[in-house]
Amino acid sequence: MTKLLDHLLSLRAEGRKLLVPYLMAGVPQRDSYGPALVACSEDADAVEVGLPYSDPLMDGPVIASAGERAIRDGIGPIEALELTAGLGGSAPLIAMTYYNPIYRVGERAFCARASRAGVTGLIVPDLPLEESAGIRNAAREHGLAWITLVAPTSPPHRVEAIAKTATGFVYAVSTLGVTGARDELSAVASKVVARCRDATDLPVLVGLGVSNPEQAGAAASVADGVVIGSAVVKLVLERGAEGAASFLAEVRGALDALQG
Repeated sequence: MTKLLDHLLSLRAEGRKLLVPYLMAGVPQRDSYGPALVACSEDADAVEVGLPYSDPLMDGPVIASAGERAIRDGIGPIEALELTAGLGGSAPLIAMTYYNPIYRVGERAFCARASRAGVTGLIVPDLPLEESAGIRNAAREHGLAWITLVAPTSPPHRVEAIAKTATGFVYAVSTLGVTGARDELSAVASKVVARCRDATDLPVLVGLGVSNPEQAGAAASVADGVVIGSAVVKLVLERGAEGAASFLAEVRGALDALQG
């Protein structure tokens, strides 16, 4: 049982729907990132922190642009961990990174740095299941929960294999493509969640395309909660920490309305 999983399970047992906002490390600026992270933590059950990377294959235009902004400010993946250390608010931190920065540092060294920075979970979206044993073992050694992604195209036997490796939550990808806000939540989301439910008792959260409180409520009506990325990053850039916090308070209200 990882610290993150224990935290999420205890909240789920209380009937709470889980909210995990995403924030790019170093955004909107180096000195304003800390306040933004704290503000986004207020109504969150965990916060996913993206580590800036030059070739973000999964990221849509909003998040990719935010990563480029951080890199121009001299913040790379490792610098992002150092910048994040000690900044966390009330919610556990999850690091989202591509595998190349981990490879360059070394799996155990990277997980050690992440743990020292206060990170409790790890998402590596470009690493196939069959090649993840090393980093999963390193994450376990340093108390980091391993969070897996399940795509809409994943057949049941594949979902089961992926879910078995998770030690945090299962990230149900609601649509094919890159991250980004969408006008409507994909109808595929409920099918992906159902496959995950058949494969595991771990919390299942829907992400990619959740853009507003209504969509968050719809997703959480079938899942244990939601991950919201592009909408939060856009607000942080346009309206600062207060704008993002206000939006997340509205999302929290929509999720709380599903309780009881």
